[in-house]
Amino acid sequence: MALSTVTYSPTQKGIVISIPTLVLSVSVGAIMLFFLLSSLSTCSCPSSLQSFNDNNNVRGGLGEVDKKERISATQEDIKWIKDQIQANGLRMQDNVLRKGINPRTRAQQLQDLIQFKGISHYEGLVSDNNTALPCPGELLVEEHHSNYGEPWAGGRDVFEFLAESSHLSPNSRVLEIGCGTLRVGLHFIRYLIPEHFHCLERDELSLMAAFRYELPSQGLLHKRPLIVKGEDMDFSKFGSGVVYDLIYASAVFLHMPDKLVWAGLERLVGMLKPYDGRIFVSHNIKFCSRLGSEECTKRLTSLGLEYSGKHTHDSLLFNHYEIWFEFRRSKA
Repeated sequence: MALSTVTYSPTQKGIVISIPTLVLSVSVGAIMLFFLLSSLSTCSCPSSLQSFNDNNNVRGGLGEVDKKERISATQEDIKWIKDQIQANGLRMQDNVLRKGINPRTRAQQLQDLIQFKGISHYEGLVSDNNTALPCPGELLVEEHHSNYGEPWAGGRDVFEFLAESSHLSPNSRVLEIGCGTLRVGLHFIRYLIPEHFHCLERDELSLMAAFRYELPSQGLLHKRPLIVKGEDMDFSKFGSGVVYDLIYASAVFLHMPDKLVWAGLERLVGMLKPYDGRIFVSHNIKFCSRLGSEECTKRLTSLGLEYSGKHTHDSLLFNHYEIWFEFRRSKA
């Protein structure tokens, strides 16, 4: 329908649009609202907001994340932080343990907690105070961060290597065998969408650290990881239909009898995504090599697994590397 005439009268608060057989009186306010809404619909949103929207494009269930996040630091990132260090005149200090403004060791802090319970605390039974997640003193002084053969920060190195080697996206599903106090798991939990990180752990204090300290302190309770207390490679509590993109064990198989490791692998094969899914085992695979190369290959083949290779991954933060062995499911 074509417009025949458009007239504006300064004495009227509106525009009169003349159309054959139809005359519409449209207020100035309505027109202004139209243009405002039009501009909003084509606005150039801030990149952070646009990224949030891209990463939360939900299509049913827990949703799918279309845009894959970057995992490892780039060379530009490394250059930037080195430039910041240089600009601030920072240099490597002698390797002397310094305790900063609090000269107490963790052992001394723990003793203070036991004796004095901190500066201000509730008296009486724990059930009667307002602490939602009361923690053992060992967790409050983070003694569990020292229960590894390398710095706690090494968990980030492991995450980056495994996530990129397995081509993970936030939609992927991950199972860790022996996640301990979530040194590595925290990074997967943060990266993955809710409920997509699973773990089997047998140590009670490690589980206490995971549930009562690490997840709350990192603000990750909303990610709802499924962490199950169990041993003997019993994965029945994870359900029969779940399929993982990545299953990994960091130094766990070293402490298990070979027979138990093979039994666990047999159970895990059906839980691994065919062809694209990966199993990673760190340090060594003596459970396999002790059989001899030919026999080990036969055993893996009978399970539907295929050895994909050995990898060495360097740490970003300290003079350290880890060796990982990769397997994939060769049959659907």
